[in-house]
Amino acid sequence: MKAIVIQEFNAPDAVTVGDLPDPQVGDGDVLVEVRAAAVNYPDVLVVQGKYQILPQRPFAPGKDAAGVVRAVGANVTHVQPGDRVVAQLEYGAFAELVSVPADSCFRIPDAMPFEDAAAMGLVYQTAYFALVERGGFRAGESVLVTGAAGGVGSAAIQIVKGLGGIALAGVSGAEHAEAARQLGADAVIDLSAPDLRESLREQVRNATAGHGADVVLDTLGGDVFDAALRAIAWCGRAVVIGFAAGRIPEIKANYLLVKNIAVSGLQWSDYRHRQPEKVLAVQQEIFRLYQQGALKPKIAGALPLARAGEALARLASGQVSGKYVLTLH
Repeated sequence: MKAIVIQEFNAPDAVTVGDLPDPQVGDGDVLVEVRAAAVNYPDVLVVQGKYQILPQRPFAPGKDAAGVVRAVGANVTHVQPGDRVVAQLEYGAFAELVSVPADSCFRIPDAMPFEDAAAMGLVYQTAYFALVERGGFRAGESVLVTGAAGGVGSAAIQIVKGLGGIALAGVSGAEHAEAARQLGADAVIDLSAPDLRESLREQVRNATAGHGADVVLDTLGGDVFDAALRAIAWCGRAVVIGFAAGRIPEIKANYLLVKNIAVSGLQWSDYRHRQPEKVLAVQQEIFRLYQQGALKPKIAGALPLARAGEALARLASGQVSGKYVLTLH
């Protein structure tokens, strides 16, 4: 089968199409003919050899695949050949075929395009788990999302609104600010403002009538996380999702005590392995919100598999607003 093949770890724009053996299908697996695969920031780290989980080479990267079931294992009953599905996996989506555990494969609504299904995989699951499972979000609360123009951030803004919250979009630059408004953000927080330590807190207070953010979803780390922690309301919660800004922040525990703040982390793939029933429930909720019109992925571009390196390089630049999707077949 044709696939993006990683023989050696390299720059994102250096990836090329090659051949890999067709995947094997175990008794509990589903073989999917891939029609669309989303490009996620972790894919950039994988092809560079910097991600925490690196498969044995050669392999195909890619964590979100949508397509048509070609075959199922003997123990699989909830999907059958011909079904339209989306799957979240550790690697392998940038290929014509992928074999995935049945627990990670979900039938998609009839009216949902493959491109939308792929684009709403890892990032929407991550955003939902961060907001609801780890952040303890309740309807009516205010939520500050940093990196709100990125994949997880833009998904989080939509989910906050879909669940009845107040969405504060932390972005840098006029283009990303406009993108956040189009997603439905109630207020835009300028992360490029001078004296971020003070200005971020002041912006959040102005946007919440002095209350602060009940929940912070942070994808950036670094100085942004430090400043966002000061903008949390009393008994607020912060969820650490990633460190796209580079520096892993350190937290002074006395500050948590003074304001009764809780800080937690999210590693979404752990839920996929440990509690797949929760992943299924969240996927069904994501589909429900999509069908209601509350969620709609912003697709920056749909590119053929051969242009995967271009999509990865653009994502690595940090200037992408929305999701790139690779199209196959």
